Amino acid sequence: MIKSAEKNILLLNQARVRALEDLEKILSEKEELQREINGLEMRLAETDTRIEVAAQEKVHVELLEDQFEELQKQLNFSSGTVQSMNGNLNDIPIDSLTKELHLLKSENIVLKNDIQTLKEELSNVKNADQHLAFLEKERSVLESSLKDLESKLSTSQEDGSKLSDLNAECMDLRNRVEHLQVLLDKATKQADQAIRVLQQNEELQEKVEKLEESLEEANVFKLSSEKLQQDNELMQQKIDLLEDRLQSSDEELQSYIKLYQESVKEFQDTLDTIKKASKKTATDEPVNDMPWEFWSRLLLLIDGWLLEEKISGDDAKLLKEMAWKRDARIYDAYMACKEKNELEAVALFLSLTSSQKRSGLYVIHIAAEMAPVAKVGGLGDVITGLSKALQSRGHLVEIVLPKYDCMEYSRIKDLRLLDVVLESYFDGRLFKNKIWVGTVEGLPVYFIEPHHPDKFFWRAQYYGEHDDFKRFSYFSRAALELLLRAGKRPDIIHCHDWQTAFIAPLYWDLYYPKGLNSARICFTCHNFEYQGTAPASDLASCGLDVDQLNRQDRLQDNSSHERINPVKGAVVFSNIVTTVSPTYAQEVRRAEGGHGLHSTLNFHSKKFFGILNGIDTDVWNPSTDSFIKVQYNANDLQGKAENKDALRRHLGLSSNVRKPLVGCITRLVPQKGIHLIRYAIYRTLELGGQFVLLGSSPVPHIQREFEDIANHFQSHDQIRLVLAYDESLSHWIYAASDMFIIPSIFEPCGLTQMIAMRYGSIPIVRKTGGLNDSVFDVDDETTPTELQNGYTFLTPDEQGLNSALERAFSHYLNNPSSWQQLVQKVMDVDFSWETSAAQYEELYSKSVARARAVAAGRA
Repeated sequence: MIKSAEKNILLLNQARVRALEDLEKILSEKEELQREINGLEMRLAETDTRIEVAAQEKVHVELLEDQFEELQKQLNFSSGTVQSMNGNLNDIPIDSLTKELHLLKSENIVLKNDIQTLKEELSNVKNADQHLAFLEKERSVLESSLKDLESKLSTSQEDGSKLSDLNAECMDLRNRVEHLQVLLDKATKQADQAIRVLQQNEELQEKVEKLEESLEEANVFKLSSEKLQQDNELMQQKIDLLEDRLQSSDEELQSYIKLYQESVKEFQDTLDTIKKASKKTATDEPVNDMPWEFWSRLLLLIDGWLLEEKISGDDAKLLKEMAWKRDARIYDAYMACKEKNELEAVALFLSLTSSQKRSGLYVIHIAAEMAPVAKVGGLGDVITGLSKALQSRGHLVEIVLPKYDCMEYSRIKDLRLLDVVLESYFDGRLFKNKIWVGTVEGLPVYFIEPHHPDKFFWRAQYYGEHDDFKRFSYFSRAALELLLRAGKRPDIIHCHDWQTAFIAPLYWDLYYPKGLNSARICFTCHNFEYQGTAPASDLASCGLDVDQLNRQDRLQDNSSHERINPVKGAVVFSNIVTTVSPTYAQEVRRAEGGHGLHSTLNFHSKKFFGILNGIDTDVWNPSTDSFIKVQYNANDLQGKAENKDALRRHLGLSSNVRKPLVGCITRLVPQKGIHLIRYAIYRTLELGGQFVLLGSSPVPHIQREFEDIANHFQSHDQIRLVLAYDESLSHWIYAASDMFIIPSIFEPCGLTQMIAMRYGSIPIVRKTGGLNDSVFDVDDETTPTELQNGYTFLTPDEQGLNSALERAFSHYLNNPSSWQQLVQKVMDVDFSWETSAAQYEELYSKSVARARAVAAGRA
């Protein structure tokens, strides 16, 4: 029945096309006549009044079109005809009306015959096969009529355009059930209008007779030209035809309408059943084909409404959980409200609120960096990589950052300012903050812009200011104020490095008593060399009690009773403490690696863990990397050789194929083994290789030293130093290098060795920190063969580096097939965030479970 109804609708629209073509030609002829007989407009005032009254009775479709067209079998056809005529009657002269009326009369005769035929054939509508055959036959007749009309209208480009549009509509009706429903509803309304038209037949007949009386007044103008006379005759014929059809169609049309309405009802019942089943299926299954950025944008929209006090905290929580689960209902609501104003959109979303059970964790990162919008070092990569991995595992993750003036704003999508002012305490008074939201790498991010006279984050750099302690203690308190004001109930608040280490004591001393009490605190120190110590009195600015916290078992620095140590405070006050590799976690618990905090870390060792960082394998992927010259993979290494040749030409190096290329990308600071990097440059040249360095130093004398080396090798065809940071060139060097040296004195984690292996560059590293956890010597027989992936040395001196470098060169030059197998193996090592994220997930879950168990025991 659905297919029959769909065919029926298609035929109705085809008839509508025929009527529109006929009437649009009439309209074009009217425009020419109007310029010659404007004087008759005054005489048509009474006629215009009657027509306007009739138009009001027809709601959206003008009276004369519905009156004559609704008398036809196809309701849409009749609607189009009369609408076009009525829409222009007020603007045409009497002789045009005369032509139209006579033409309508003539068309009415044809309509009568058509309706009689339809009535006879519709009696068999219950038989689907016979009905289909009838519809096909009728379609052929209509197509023949359409071709005749098209030949008459060959000069009208506008008619052709409208025909194309209507044909497109018909095709769309066939393919989209929901659009079909709209058209059926419209057709039902038109059928009702047609019934009203039948009741008005007598009045219409009187109007037609009155209009015919005006023909005598217009005859004098018919003699103006031969073309005008021909047009009048054609219009008269059509009016006569339609008048005859009108007189004989009442009973037949009523019968047709009844049959059609029964068909529509049956179709509607079937469609409702289908839609109910479809709706139930859509509700039960999540929407999985939308990117994370869509859901993050939706979460930020809900939070914006909450902060702007347009929805309650409970409603916001339920809506966010639906978005978190990618519930089809909230997706449908979002798509439906695109054309609505904000009040209507809020009302639509609130109608969705219902009890939901959250299955994942709610994690909020508060940090000073996030790649790629505000990146200085590895911290920025960790925030983005870990958050994306947690998000993909089904957890709700949000990030809070300062709004720096030097951020990469082009990498933030949908950045907007919320209509809310957040006040936070500092230095004995309240300061206002603007709150911005946007998405970065598909993650929802909040940016806090302080209205502080010192312009804390408008310094054109991220770190290195004389008042960094004040800047970031202010930000930490403002971030917690945002969570409290927004009514957020996170399971985990994850803070990073000394810049946001203030979060831990602030949370427990000030915000937990205020009701922000759902979270466990996780603190990650990415490098214990930087601890942010300051005079104890500085802690009072953010509202913390200096007397209570400047104690040996709290924030007091282990080497000075007059200074406080934010990193120590975070270790003491956090529920979970992590660093960025298992080896580094052991190193910092010893006096030589802990930078004064080894005793504190040992005391809190039960909550201290080392988790190796991962890398973003979507960003660092040689098979898709747009920065390199040729993409490649482990199964096709030809592209790596081509990248090597291209980099050599770019930097002006010799193109000797057999020379291995050694790469080094690093910050030139003492931690990275400056003396060993310098030694590696000269030793590579002695061993017959090439060396490329990309990096710079914040230490002036180190920068000058490497500038002298760069100048010395400026015209050399084997050595090149680029003392700056270039993102695209870094990708290219990874892809082109055969080996990569990382001779760090200490290295908490290190991402360089992981990226190098991802691009098939064999790492040469010192066994320390994360380097020891990710690179295993190919000549170490105690290591399983499947794990061997590079060259390592232990002592941080030239002899140790030289041994590893010589072994790597020998392997490359003397056993090329084995070297290629090693390259393929390291490219397949999984350094993604999945493993690390699973470890964090386990720590989060255990901490939250313990807290809930304690709370349940107290209850």
